[in-house]
Amino acid sequence: MGGYCGYLANMGGLAAGADAAYIFEEPFDIRDLQANVEHLTEKMKTTIQRGLVLRNESCNENYTTDFIYQLYSEEGRGVFDCRKNVLGHMQQGGAPSPFDRNFGTKISAKAMEWISKKLKQSQGKGTSSNGGGGAWRGNPAPPLRRLSRVAHRIPKEQWWLKLRPLMKILAKYKASYEVSDSSQLEHVHVQGQEEPAAI
Repeated sequence: MGGYCGYLANMGGLAAGADAAYIFEEPFDIRDLQANVEHLTEKMKTTIQRGLVLRNESCNENYTTDFIYQLYSEEGRGVFDCRKNVLGHMQQGGAPSPFDRNFGTKISAKAMEWISKKLKQSQGKGTSSNGGGGAWRGNPAPPLRRLSRVAHRIPKEQWWLKLRPLMKILAKYKASYEVSDSSQLEHVHVQGQEEPAAI
C-alpha cells in the first residue's frame, strides 16, 4: 500500500521490527536483495527465529512481491520458510457492504455541504486568493511543483527517511546512525551538582 510513498512500509517496518522494507524513495538492486537475504539467513541460524520483509507496492517495477518472495524462499531453503501476504484491500476492510456505501455517500455529502458553507462565508471578507473581496479563486501551484515529485504524488524531501538507518540497527545489521547536527549537541550540566566519580 501507499503508492509511491514508502511511509507506511517504513513506519510499519520500524514498529514491527522488520529486517528490510523496500521503498520507492530508496532505490535498491539485486545486490541489496542478496545482502538482505544473506543477513536473514545468518540471523535465522542464531537464536532469533523470525524475520519480516516489507515491500511498498510501487517500490520497483521489476522486483515484485512475487520475485522477492521466490528469492527469499529459494535462498533460505533449509534455513527458513517464507510466506507472503499482500494486505491491500484486506487491510482496508475488504469489499464494501451496502452499509459502507450508504455511509460513505452520507459523509461525502456532509463534507461538500461544509465546504460550500465555508466558501460562501469567505466571500466578500478579503479571504479570496485574488487579494480582495468577491469570488473565490484557487492559488497557482508552482511552489508545490518545486517541492514535489508530481508524477509520483510525493514530496521531494520527507522527514521520515532519516529514520531508515534505525531499521537496520534494530535488525542487527552492522550500521550506525549519524546525527547531522552533532556539533550542536551539548551535555546539560546542572549547577550545584558534582561530576560523578569515574568508575
